[in-house]
Amino acid sequence: MFFLNNYFYYITIGLQVICVVHCLRKGNQTSWIWLIVFLPFVGSLAYLFMEVFNRQSVQQMQYGVSNRFFPAGNIKKLEKQLQFSDTFNNRILLADAYLSAGDTNKAIQIYETSLTGAFEENEHVLMQLINAYFQAGRLVDLIKITKKVYNKPIFINSRQRVLYAIALDKTGETELAEKEFGGMKGKYAHFEARYQYALLLLEKTRINEAKNIFADIVSEYPYLTSFEKRNNRQWFNNAKQELKKINS
Repeated sequence: MFFLNNYFYYITIGLQVICVVHCLRKGNQTSWIWLIVFLPFVGSLAYLFMEVFNRQSVQQMQYGVSNRFFPAGNIKKLEKQLQFSDTFNNRILLADAYLSAGDTNKAIQIYETSLTGAFEENEHVLMQLINAYFQAGRLVDLIKITKKVYNKPIFINSRQRVLYAIALDKTGETELAEKEFGGMKGKYAHFEARYQYALLLLEKTRINEAKNIFADIVSEYPYLTSFEKRNNRQWFNNAKQELKKINS
């Protein structure tokens, strides 16, 4: 019985810590924190189901679908939601919607002004800023902001790392760009990074090296799962076209 009581105690403490940290990072109401502190187990479970599992999964799916098919309507809804409740979470949802709709400057403005206080190192915002800066052609700012997430696990195998490598090349940091691309050259993976690296090699007239990378992408594609094929079809088709150009 003593063992079970101890076990329950540590689980409760762990849930409290997770919920409070999540609450602070997402900018949720402070009333949740009081509930979690004074009713540790019940409060933590209520927060998880209402703010993490339920709200996060359902809302993100709803926003993703509505933003894809009805971007203007979704943005208006999020703008009203932000006016009603100016929280970090609502600001970022609106910025994400702006970015998806191509309103890059508005997205950047919200992302930049949201990186304050407890959210100064928020990984989602920093990663989205890399996307936004690339879309806006602000490559120097992209390189600068990348330093904040460069050593984070979220960055290592991300598309943002590809954008960072491209930005390095476009700003004259060719050696650093090659180093980044070199860190993303594993077989059956990193197809976009490898394709972009091959393009860089073509620009430098290193034709054979580029040709080998394109050929590897084409030869590996048939062995991917159907899900991987859908995600990487663009790079397979592009590599195939580049091989034709080289061989013609």
